[in-house]
Amino acid sequence: MFSLFPVLLLALAAQASVLTLQSPRFTVTDSTGSQLRSEPVSLAHKASTPVQLGAKDTLKLTFQIVDKDSGKGVQPHQTFLRFYDEKTNEEGIQPVRVTPGGKAKFELNPSRPPLSLPPTPNSDPIKVTLIIGSPLYDPFSIELFDLVLPLSQPAPEHPLEATFHPLPEIKHTFRPEHKSPPRFISAVSAALVLAPWAVLLGMWSQVAPLPARLFSPSILPFILSLGAFEVLLFWYWVDLKLGQVLLYGAVLTIPTVFAGKQALSSIGDKRIGRK
Repeated sequence: MFSLFPVLLLALAAQASVLTLQSPRFTVTDSTGSQLRSEPVSLAHKASTPVQLGAKDTLKLTFQIVDKDSGKGVQPHQTFLRFYDEKTNEEGIQPVRVTPGGKAKFELNPSRPPLSLPPTPNSDPIKVTLIIGSPLYDPFSIELFDLVLPLSQPAPEHPLEATFHPLPEIKHTFRPEHKSPPRFISAVSAALVLAPWAVLLGMWSQVAPLPARLFSPSILPFILSLGAFEVLLFWYWVDLKLGQVLLYGAVLTIPTVFAGKQALSSIGDKRIGRK
């Protein structure tokens, strides 16, 4: 436990370390090398006047990144310049090379703009921000100045640009809820459907011959086994699964076969006796 204490102290100290800039300055020169503007960069607030850059001018930004406590130069892991246009929401991130001693220099020439520079189709200034990141120090970010660049072509529209815009709201149209008819109408309809069957059964009872030995001991088991099959099919429709129906049906087949054989033998003997 005591061996971890110095490591924790070192980690806390590293997190508490802060970076700062030493001698930050920007300079604007024309095509002949003459200085048009040269000012130090304030760490408290950005320059009040935007930096104007012509088509053949050059912007040079120099600074040194140092440890605020020790004053020694530091080479952070990441150093970027962010160019952001508030009106078009276009932005560009430009990496800045830093030496092991913490010194950095960046030059911008509108005639040879870097790919990270956003387009400037209007005369609105773009914000220039310095962003520094290192796992050993707290993040550091500072707005340097506003930059006015020469007019350029607007950013080309991506072929899939229209795909990422909000689409019209999808409105679903549902059919109105089905209304059941009154119970009286349903009862009358059911009676009309069942009436032909009632008439058919009544007429069939008048013309069909009555079985004389249907309930005799030799035929009744076969009739009951057939009724059991009908009950099984109805039970399958209500609750049973196919595997259960096959199992129960196989069990009922055995007594049905013997009962049917007995019934047929009884009917055959009866006919022979009559002859």
